[in-house]
Amino acid sequence: MADDCPSIGGPATAKIGASRIQQLITVYRDGLLEDTLPFWLRHAVDDRFGGYFSALDRQGQVIDTDKAIWIQGRFAWLLSTLYMQVETRSSWLQVARSGIDFLLKHGFDRDGRMFFQVTREGRPLRKRRYVFSEMFTVMALAAYAQAAEDQTLARRAERLFQETTRLLTTPGALAPKVDPQTRAARSFGVPMILLNTAQVLRETLGSSQADEWIEWSIDQIRRYHLNETYQAVLELSGPEGELIDHYDGRTLNPGHAIEGAWFILQEARYRGGDDRLTELGTRMLDWMWRWGWDPEYGGILYFRDVRGFPIQEYWHDMKFWWPQNETILATLLAYCMTGKPHYAQWHTAIHDWTYRHFPDPEYGEWYGYLHRDGRISSTAKGTMWKGPFHLPRMQLRCWQMLENLRKPRERHGALPS
Repeated sequence: MADDCPSIGGPATAKIGASRIQQLITVYRDGLLEDTLPFWLRHAVDDRFGGYFSALDRQGQVIDTDKAIWIQGRFAWLLSTLYMQVETRSSWLQVARSGIDFLLKHGFDRDGRMFFQVTREGRPLRKRRYVFSEMFTVMALAAYAQAAEDQTLARRAERLFQETTRLLTTPGALAPKVDPQTRAARSFGVPMILLNTAQVLRETLGSSQADEWIEWSIDQIRRYHLNETYQAVLELSGPEGELIDHYDGRTLNPGHAIEGAWFILQEARYRGGDDRLTELGTRMLDWMWRWGWDPEYGGILYFRDVRGFPIQEYWHDMKFWWPQNETILATLLAYCMTGKPHYAQWHTAIHDWTYRHFPDPEYGEWYGYLHRDGRISSTAKGTMWKGPFHLPRMQLRCWQMLENLRKPRERHGALPS
């Protein structure tokens, strides 16, 4: 066992020990099943109108009854995935169905696009030009369809994905953020969310269209968003991948790029350890760790300017929960696939810093928003943006990876689906 993988310890250690593996398994597994998931099941489920609340205070009290459509999709996806991968617990599938029904009844506008925010009862409040509501609904429908063996919902997921990809790749189909005649741009978020959604479709439904969109998404990221000059993943780039030397074009989001990096590493693992994709994913992680890690206080910063200029967004140096989640996951995955000790060291650094500052030992779950030095900025456990997704997904995936690490005869890269 000792020879199976290097250590996730400090810089001086070279091999992983069974006690460290078990410690981390306990943290991630018990954190998911005994803390994070019960918190949301207790406080977020709307037994009257269906679906889920997300605006919760420190103790879990609902402080706003409006509902974010993408959080309906995210929680339904999570519960359906846990049902398939952890335990066939009927109560999880029942709560997932509540979110699915709410999405189908209240999530769609007459033009087929989805809302972003609705009232508790499901009346429309806000619609955005982005398609994240659609993509997380695709994930939810696909995962639930597999869990419940519902072919009707499987077909609905495929059709919605097909329509959403059409919107994303048809010029003029979606209102642009800025006038493309004046300043054309490419957003990293488009291929990134397409990549992950297509991976879920393939994993759950064996979708015939998934591989094409996975390849397209990876090609877009490699071709247009990796900037060798600055060794950075650009959130917004010019039509040919060039730097847009204005606020938006210079702004880096390290946590977002690191999340995209592990999507690519996950694809490399799916393909049996594809060297080309492993190099791409680890290069993105290496670059963006250096941009994101705060050497003074620890943790991943929210925004950086690629040229070192002052940043427009005032929360640029805060520590949000989700970049830490994605970096914990990405560094562990990179380590498991390559065995390189710096990923073990990075994983230890981000894991230890995050778990010192974000969990709430008194009322459970995690705070979402900290100041740069780790002081709590807001005691909210949920908002229209923070819900049961980044944290439990990280806990689930890290638990699965570590379970695999402690199995005899299994080597780097032999990771769970």
